[in-house]
Amino acid sequence: MLDLYIYGEDVFADYRIDPNLVEIKGDMRDLPTVERALEGVDAVIHLACISNDPSYDLDPELGKSINFDCFRPLVQAAKRAGVKQFIYASSSSVYGVKEEENVTEDLPLEPLTDYSKFKVQCEEVLEEEREPGFVTVTLRPSTVCGYAPRLRLDLTVNILTNHAINNHKITVFGGAQKRPNIHIEDMTDLYLHVLALPDDVVDGKIFNAGWENFSVMSIAEMVRDALGMDVEIVVTPSDDNRSYHVSSEKMRRELGFQPRFNIADAARDLKRAFGAGKIPNPMDDPLYYNIKTMQNLGMK
Repeated sequence: MLDLYIYGEDVFADYRIDPNLVEIKGDMRDLPTVERALEGVDAVIHLACISNDPSYDLDPELGKSINFDCFRPLVQAAKRAGVKQFIYASSSSVYGVKEEENVTEDLPLEPLTDYSKFKVQCEEVLEEEREPGFVTVTLRPSTVCGYAPRLRLDLTVNILTNHAINNHKITVFGGAQKRPNIHIEDMTDLYLHVLALPDDVVDGKIFNAGWENFSVMSIAEMVRDALGMDVEIVVTPSDDNRSYHVSSEKMRRELGFQPRFNIADAARDLKRAFGAGKIPNPMDDPLYYNIKTMQNLGMK
């Protein structure tokens, strides 16, 4: 596993007992480091990027160098190393704003930001590099929710749950906009599921990875109800009218994968983690907020 560990050195501490876990701290823009990380590897799951538009916009040149410039060299290094399968984590943001009731994989891509444009271009590079013996698959995840050791509290469900538990108040901006979500346990299960499938089922294909599509107001109400707490919901006007309903029917039909967890599960997971003291300083620690971490790092 190759990682910069900018979100803490002990994110994977619970798994270090497994002798099969090999951790390499390094930058994927450094080709020798990438090549060392790929030694003896059968499959690659590419998750690394400057994630979300605000973090990317802090330094577009840095964002491009990580999110796009080093992607083809990494893919080519994987092929040279004998990697048999390459899974790329793209994003549902590649669709832009759609009028269609269900956003499916065959709709045209209309990315609105550099972050999502480079996601599209990486998908194209991966298809160009695909060849017999090098199986590629692209997943376009919805917004991930629920507790994880490397926790983000800057995503819709997690934001609302954090504020409900610690402020007893949820502020909803707008409220009518629909947002697609998928539980972190389902997302990680999907990666493992794809790795186990026959090559001809996934090779060269693209799949939306989501589960529930609800309005932000409905999500706020689900979080409140799941927590079983007295939580005030305050609605504030918003200029962000993006609303989309992502269809993951292809994932269920062709991959045979059915998510098992929902938004309420995510809220309850977070409540248990807060209760167990696993999320200290949730309002202030920049490790939970990508843009704050990137601001503090000063990466180049």
